[in-house]
Amino acid sequence: MLAPVQAQPLSFSQAWSRVLQQDEGLAAEQAGVERAKQLREAAKAMYLPKVDLGASYTHLDKPVELDMLDLNPIANHPEFGRILGPVMQALQLGASDFVTPLTKQNVVTSSVKMLWPLFVGGRIDAAQDIRQAQVSEAQEQLVLKQQASFESLSQTYFGVVLAAQVVQTKQEIEQGLAHHLDHAKKLEAQGQIAKVERLSAQSAYDRARIDTQKYRRSLEIAELALSRMLKLKGAEPDNRLFINEQIPALDGFVQETLAVHPGLKLLAAKKEQAQGLIKLEKGKYAPELFLFGNYNLYEDDSITSSLTPDWLVGVGVSLPLVSRDGRSETVQAAKSAELQVNLLQAKTREDLELLVEKTWREAAQGLEEYQALASTQQLAQENVSLRDKAFAQGLSTSLDVVDARNQLAGVKTQRAAAAYQYVVSLARLLALSGQMNSFNQYQFGRATEVRS
Repeated sequence: MLAPVQAQPLSFSQAWSRVLQQDEGLAAEQAGVERAKQLREAAKAMYLPKVDLGASYTHLDKPVELDMLDLNPIANHPEFGRILGPVMQALQLGASDFVTPLTKQNVVTSSVKMLWPLFVGGRIDAAQDIRQAQVSEAQEQLVLKQQASFESLSQTYFGVVLAAQVVQTKQEIEQGLAHHLDHAKKLEAQGQIAKVERLSAQSAYDRARIDTQKYRRSLEIAELALSRMLKLKGAEPDNRLFINEQIPALDGFVQETLAVHPGLKLLAAKKEQAQGLIKLEKGKYAPELFLFGNYNLYEDDSITSSLTPDWLVGVGVSLPLVSRDGRSETVQAAKSAELQVNLLQAKTREDLELLVEKTWREAAQGLEEYQALASTQQLAQENVSLRDKAFAQGLSTSLDVVDARNQLAGVKTQRAAAAYQYVVSLARLLALSGQMNSFNQYQFGRATEVRS
């Protein structure tokens, strides 16, 4: 038999800290931020010169040679050979003695080359701006993921609390009906009620047991989901549902959301990238000014190598006249991207305003419903007490008692569900407005715990 998993109670703040440490989705977004930062640092190297170490081996069809006779304009004259022939014989000279080798047939060279862009039309600065905007985008993606995780945790954590409270209510109803059944059996034995009344009490008790077991299974599933989210077996909430006397004004949440929401900041980063892309594409029309140099490390021992300088430096300029990359169309595409972001920003602001107002109204509705049902719960409790007494005196039926208890259970469950709606909606409001750290103030400051 497997040993039961030991329960590990956690407050909501402790659970949130654990999510921040253990969630793979958040870790992935953090890795994305680090990647963007590294790419930004890599882009700084564009300001530096490019230095290459190169070597080559070349095999020629034949060595490069210089024939001195070919340089003499009269060497091909018919009389040149008749006159010069005896002289060459006397000096024991041949035609090969007039040939000077310039290179060998196999040529090996090695050098260091440098190219340093001095001006490229602002494209390097534009690339730096784009990389910085990409870092901002990745950071806002991380914040968005944190907000979504906070909302998800509030739903799961307090969902377990709600499920446990519903199970407790069902157990109370089951115990009350068990007491009612025992009372009905005694009254039947004394002949004070008919058998059908006892059977009605028995049926109600059996249904209550089944109902309790069903909700207990739902609680187990909710606890499993919480344990998986926290990566902690046996994780249990250590906080209860709560309500506040009132919810802060809607305008404050709207203004704060529009000021700090990462979705809007992400689009702002997208806009900066589009603007940087426009500068980058426009820079392709400008001339490029660059410094270049070369230093020979190794050369063959030949006349050509001795005549070639060991190093050289210079300044060059390049002006693009005709390009195949569609520069004008690319600039227009970048401007269209900027326009697209502007439209998305306006649409996102409208959606956020609507979402905040909708969430605020849901929170207000949950709060109002919980408070309004207080009198209904008192009435249901009083009705149960009266029906129990009336049944004992033969003035009420078993069905009346069962209905009264079911009504009480329904009101308690409805109030708990209203409190859950309030807490989850409040958590979403705080996440949307970037005030997640203030959740504890609402949870423990002037808050009332919701009990079964």
